[in-house]
Amino acid sequence: MSEKEVILTPEGLAKLEQELEDLKTVKRKEVAARIKEAISYGDISENSEYEEAKNEQAFIEGRILTLEKMLRNARIITNEDVDTNVVSVGSTVRLKDLEFGDIVDYTIVGSAESDPLNNKISNESPVGQALLGKAKGSTVDVNVPAGVIQYEVLEINR
Repeated sequence: MSEKEVILTPEGLAKLEQELEDLKTVKRKEVAARIKEAISYGDISENSEYEEAKNEQAFIEGRILTLEKMLRNARIITNEDVDTNVVSVGSTVRLKDLEFGDIVDYTIVGSAESDPLNNKISNESPVGQALLGKAKGSTVDVNVPAGVIQYEVLEINR
């Protein structure tokens, strides 16, 4: 089974690399010190500090493995890769909600760097999937739990 490709912008790549570096150089040492301190308290069989530190260590090591795998399978999308004729990963899209008239801008990114609070939506999300391949002026129907939202694609930028 092949590993899933991870689509990243240069900013998303830098963010993941920084997180990995922080986990390896800072967090590992912090949790190792906590484990050492907890062991110094004596009997570890009923030592909650020890258990908590070991659980954190397991989480950190798991996250490091996940990040390394993501970076190994990363495909970087640059501005040159973004076609402004149709929506693709890396596009910034201005949409108009046809029911309420609201205008919203979304940047389509890979799932690893989606951040809906900052209008970065995944290409795998319902809106992202519906937008991919659409041209300026297209009407897009997005299936959401509340029903169907219709958007008009007003602009496509890099």
